[in-house]
Amino acid sequence: MKQDRTLGNRLFDYTNHTLLLLLGIVTVLPFIYITAVSFTSPAEVAKGGFILFPKEFSLAAYRYIFSTSTLLNSLWVSIYITVLGTLINLLLTTLMAYPLSRPYLRGRKYIMLGVLFTMLFSGGMIPTYFVVNSLHLTDTLWSLMIPGAISAFNLIVLKNFFQQIPDGLEDAAKIDGCNDVSILFRIVLPLSLPAMATFALFYSVAHWNSFFSAILYINDSDKWPVQVWLREIVILAQSRIGDTSIEEADIQPLTIRMAVIVFSTLPILMVYPFLQKHFAKGALLGSVKG
Repeated sequence: MKQDRTLGNRLFDYTNHTLLLLLGIVTVLPFIYITAVSFTSPAEVAKGGFILFPKEFSLAAYRYIFSTSTLLNSLWVSIYITVLGTLINLLLTTLMAYPLSRPYLRGRKYIMLGVLFTMLFSGGMIPTYFVVNSLHLTDTLWSLMIPGAISAFNLIVLKNFFQQIPDGLEDAAKIDGCNDVSILFRIVLPLSLPAMATFALFYSVAHWNSFFSAILYINDSDKWPVQVWLREIVILAQSRIGDTSIEEADIQPLTIRMAVIVFSTLPILMVYPFLQKHFAKGALLGSVKG
């Protein structure tokens, strides 16, 4: 039988729900505004004002950004480095985290100290550029995936997750004739799907949103990811994407910027729902014990 809730409890619930509702509105409102402006006619945008629903619906901005192959090419570049880069991240992080989670690995404490050291100190931008250049990775997409392939934080959390898997499973697998590689890929990884989905989301969002590495290492604009073009248009106010400038196309620059934001944000938003159910569970399980 439920106890009668006091006035203070009910007041707290109402206040909490109101604050969460206001926070949700503040969070969602900018996305609604950006999407609405991107579908608004140039004439209505020129009038100014805050637009939440376009009175004059128009696809002029989207027709303009799809009239050239520049953004579509950059989209495929972003998808390529996100998918392949995430696979590289997960593979290398797993191959390093699993041995470090085993207590019988010699020198693992010193290796972990080295990993922790990289979280506090880094070589810096210029030495990192020299390393990338000396490996002949500049102006290649590998320069966006290989440097920083292993996140020290994700490595530590994944190592802690692997430590929670019972040792009895490993012992039973060894009795059945499995080696360490078989144990990892046939037993440990199937039990670690929530954690792997979580880190896949972390790594993929980082790759998708990355633009600074491309500015440093990529000189060929055909190899720029979509976020670099987003920076060029939104922040630097570049007025030309393809052969026709925004002024020649008679389109409001604001609608172009908003359309590019929607264009660059939508793909990663479509991926998130498939990984969201594993997100909270995987992030918490690896951080229970150190």
